[in-house]
Amino acid sequence: MKKPKYHILICSSSRLQGEPKGACKSRGSSDFLPYIEEEIGDRGIEDVLLSNTGCLKLCDEGPAMVIYPQGWWYTGLTEDKIDQILDALEDGDAAADLLA
Repeated sequence: MKKPKYHILICSSSRLQGEPKGACKSRGSSDFLPYIEEEIGDRGIEDVLLSNTGCLKLCDEGPAMVIYPQGWWYTGLTEDKIDQILDALEDGDAAADLLA
């Protein structure tokens, strides 16, 4: 597999030291993974890798997402916000008004 242009990382709230906070997961972050995957396919956005991660340490602002290598951070995710983020990504841009 070649290196993707965009790597979307969604917080799944797990921590290495066993300090489960669960903020992002309890706010539905795991439900966003299949939604985003389907939207990426439906929109035909190429060169995207989608992954869930351990804690991104934005518990008070979660669910959280970061897109690398651009370093675009988003918090307080909802399906509407994800749609705006993916709309911008289709054009190769960040959803500037949603950046954390």
